[in-house]
Amino acid sequence: MKILVTGFDPFGGATVNPALEVVKRLPEQLDGATIVKLEVPTVFSAMMPLMQEAIAKYQPDVVLHIGQAGGRNAVTIERVAINLDDARIPDNRGDQPVDEPIATTGDSAYFTQLPLKAIVQAIREAGVPAQVSNSAGTFVCNHLMYVSQFIRAKDYPTLKAGFIHIPYLPEQAPDKQPSLTLDQDLIAIMAALRTIIAYDHRPDIKTIEGTLN
Repeated sequence: MKILVTGFDPFGGATVNPALEVVKRLPEQLDGATIVKLEVPTVFSAMMPLMQEAIAKYQPDVVLHIGQAGGRNAVTIERVAINLDDARIPDNRGDQPVDEPIATTGDSAYFTQLPLKAIVQAIREAGVPAQVSNSAGTFVCNHLMYVSQFIRAKDYPTLKAGFIHIPYLPEQAPDKQPSLTLDQDLIAIMAALRTIIAYDHRPDIKTIEGTLN
């Protein structure tokens, strides 16, 4: 199995993005799977050509995107990407689309193929708070998740793809906003990857056991 894992560069005036930092720390091999790591720019217009090229080049079985979600108090595994850009702030190229479709020929929404609930349970069992999220927002994170699903639907029907948001790092979290350390992020993403590998030919669980943590 080959898993392509992406992490965004810093955006919005920040000097660090925990998504990219945790991706940098992932191993190249895990439980028999090859992990391919890719930094992606926080730029709407770059996503479609970048992912078309990356998927064609690496031929992954799974694409897992990692992004930052400031203000969230847990690692969140995204269920769905919607066909809409509605940016609160400009991206790193200065673009700020408002109420624009991502792909005029695409579906209104695409759902992930990853075992959401099993991933949440595994992360919680590893000691990190986690939950399923039903909204990836309308910024570049949702855009990237949608793009991968759009490419999958068109050309790679056996591909699995999904997105995980992680909170701020402590140094990014003023006014006592929720945060997780980079060590916690790494524990969570490693647990997610191991679950993706283990559930390659298994259905997701129906009920998440235990508490949020």
